[in-house]
Amino acid sequence: MISRRLLLGAGLAAPFVATPFLGRSEASTHGFPERTVRYVCPFPPGATNDNVSRTMSRALGPRLGVTVLVENKAGAGGAVGSRMVAEAKPDGHTLLNASAGNLTIAPHLSNVGYDPLRDLAPVALAGDAYSVVAVNPALPVHSVAELIDFGRRRPGVLNYASAGIGSAGHLRGALLADEARFEAVHVPFPGSAAAATSVVAGDCHLVIDPIAMPHVQEGRLRALATVGPDRWDAFPDLPNLAELGIGRAWPGGTWFGLFAPGTTPAPVIARLNRDFNDSLAEPEVAAALRRFGLKPEAVSPEELGRRVAADHAAIGRALRRLNIA
Repeated sequence: MISRRLLLGAGLAAPFVATPFLGRSEASTHGFPERTVRYVCPFPPGATNDNVSRTMSRALGPRLGVTVLVENKAGAGGAVGSRMVAEAKPDGHTLLNASAGNLTIAPHLSNVGYDPLRDLAPVALAGDAYSVVAVNPALPVHSVAELIDFGRRRPGVLNYASAGIGSAGHLRGALLADEARFEAVHVPFPGSAAAATSVVAGDCHLVIDPIAMPHVQEGRLRALATVGPDRWDAFPDLPNLAELGIGRAWPGGTWFGLFAPGTTPAPVIARLNRDFNDSLAEPEVAAALRRFGLKPEAVSPEELGRRVAADHAAIGRALRRLNIA
């Protein structure tokens, strides 16, 4: 069992500064890197995005041979930090730890100030994230079937918390209610940690997010199912929603990846991709990401770009069908 302190410690601590090696492992690429790299997390401390940012900054610093500093720039469901990176100088020294929602959901819902397919360059994928469907223990439901029945018998009473409008938790809550044919009220928060805490406190009923994992393990929330490519090894006895016949056609996924300003030179992107993927192969890094609910996966920038484009299009169609705007 993983303690909440172990899981969230990286996110709640002071911003991590990686300690560089005394010498660089190789010559710079197009003058990169030549100074501190800003690693922007577009969510508050304690969120899954924050935990992933700090894990990967610690791994990248020694490989790049410079300090890698995490900066939390939260706001507008991740759009504030994402826009800051999109508008930064495209030299590889300002990077974004994006969540799927920043690039494939939020841009459909509001004027975020950036085009995710043009203004941000895909670099590397940290991995897909599993989520847990969790409720406050006081809610009289112990399975997804009972949750659906509760929602149908009490239209508009059930609510779900998320990391904000346009977050993956927002979309998944809406998709669950739509597919299962019940009404639920969306309650947005400024980050996933705050959303999960609201369900623990009983202010909200339901959350679908990786950050619910430690609350479930410590008995503060009740898990009903998981969401992801297969069963989550942290909860081997919990069914995946797909096993229950739910969510098989849901668009997109919950992934975390590294992005740079849109016109960053290809050699810099290639260097970052190589160092990032090499970091994923380190047992300590992979283990840390799994603790945060990710399934690490090394891909090329081109593959990540295709995924973003496909998810962006599919989610746009789903949002229009759900009348979410």
